Amino acid sequence: MPLDEFLPDYHVNEVHSTRVRATPEAVLAAARAVTAREIPLMVALMALRSLPRLVMAGRSGGRRLPRSEPVLDQFLGGGFALLADRPDELVVGGVGRFWKPSGDVRRVGAADFAEFAEPGYAKAAFNMHAQSAPVFSTLLTTETRIQGTDDEARRSFRRYWLVIHPGSAAIRRAWLRAIRRRAEGARP
Repeated sequence: MPLDEFLPDYHVNEVHSTRVRATPEAVLAAARAVTAREIPLMVALMALRSLPRLVMAGRSGGRRLPRSEPVLDQFLGGGFALLADRPDELVVGGVGRFWKPSGDVRRVGAADFAEFAEPGYAKAAFNMHAQSAPVFSTLLTTETRIQGTDDEARRSFRRYWLVIHPGSAAIRRAWLRAIRRRAEGARP
């Protein structure tokens, strides 16, 4: 599995799946195309996540999640890299200090992601894996993995994860539902 090529060892992970009545190709096409407008929970929780940064900066506004741009494109525009794009799996990864209000995302290309080891950061990777399943369907699975580059980063991320994990899991499940609706032909 390509995710294993980029982050085989990790300290934190979560996995979610859904069955979709569409081909794996249609499911991954939907994964590439689904927008934040189709995942209102993501928009709300990402706005909540940005509150500490806005308060610290003393601003009333800020960068909003574009609702009509594909979510995967937003990750790529925000400093993450497309690590793998294969017929059955997409893998996206990023490096940052996600526990900080800014996220402190650092651009690291696909060629350097697996070897990145600068202390004080966490590497995060997630996939969308589409596997053919019985009865003309696809099992769509997303796994998110995080690895701290040193002990302090691992501890910082785990504290952060205790707080955000329920929201992260809810976003992943809502994202999968949006992909399923789009792939099965429902209007977004």
